[in-house]
Order: sequence, then C-alpha cells, then structure tokens
Amino acid sequence: MTTYSTIAQIIIAFSIIIVWVFRFHNVEQEFKQYQLSDLVRSAVGATKIALSTLLIVGIWHPELILIPSLIMAFLMISAQYFHFKVSNPWHKHLPSLFLLLLCLFVAAVSLEVIK
Repeated sequence: MTTYSTIAQIIIAFSIIIVWVFRFHNVEQEFKQYQLSDLVRSAVGATKIALSTLLIVGIWHPELILIPSLIMAFLMISAQYFHFKVSNPWHKHLPSLFLLLLCLFVAAVSLEVIK
C-alpha cells in the first residue's frame, strides 16, 4: 500500500501546485465568489503549497506525512463547504472531493489503518 500512498501524495502535491501556481486566475475568481478576502486566499494558498511540499518530502521521511495530509483534508472539506454555500454545480465539487479522499487515504496508510 505504501506505493499507492506515495502515488497519492504526488498527485495531491502536484494538483495543488498546478492549481495555485498555473491556474491562479481561477482561484482568484472562486475566492471572490465565496466572498473571502485576498488575505484568506493568500493564507490558504501558502498553507496548501507548504503542505504539498511536506507531502513530497514525506516520501523520504514518512513521519512528516500524517499531519500535512490531515490538514490538507480539512482544507478540502472547507472547499466542499464553500462549493455548497454558493451552490456550485457538482463538477466544481469533484476536484476537492477527489483530493479529500486521497488525503484521507494517505492519512490512513500513515496511521497503518490501511496496510
């Protein structure tokens, strides 16, 4: 299962980097739609990029995986909340829902709930 967890960590990290670096204009639009400030957007972005970095480093240092995966899962739950709050169509919910499930999988493997 460790191989699958490693793949999940890479998928999570690169997805976050792609969205927050290369598709930042979409992030700006969404945070305006959610009526969240630029400061909140910046804090969320910095947090997600830092957590993504820790998930990648966790490939070589597994003790770094659990907390970042759980915090990232919380941020994905928050994303789901805001998608529901503004009544976004389901296709907008899917990326954060998929990443939430991957984060929970990585946390479960880290806790050895899944072996």
